[in-house]
Amino acid sequence: MASFLAAPACPLVALPTTTRASFSTVQQKSFSVNVSDTPISNYVTKDAAQPETLETVQSTIAKQLSVEVSTVTPETKFADLGADSLDTVEIMMALEEQFGVSIGEGGAENIATVQDAADLIEKVKAAA
Repeated sequence: MASFLAAPACPLVALPTTTRASFSTVQQKSFSVNVSDTPISNYVTKDAAQPETLETVQSTIAKQLSVEVSTVTPETKFADLGADSLDTVEIMMALEEQFGVSIGEGGAENIATVQDAADLIEKVKAAA
């Protein structure tokens, strides 16, 4: 019986050990915000385009796509207006010409909405 206790039937695996101290350094932090006490200006992007820029972008897009200006809202996606990738390139070229700026090839990659285009134009104008 003594030999049975001395030699286990299955091999034991050595597992790495961790000390209790390593877990004590993890801290959980949380916070809450009462939206009713926070001014709306804290939620508005500081890089948002000026109203005049947005209006010009909206009218340029409407003209390029031959749609009513009223259908071109800041949240409208180019795809929702029936624009394909070529139309989007033409819109960006028209905006470059309209505002006298150069966006570059990579600048328009993340443009999906009318607001995105207006914000990019504003950013490029500020950098110039």
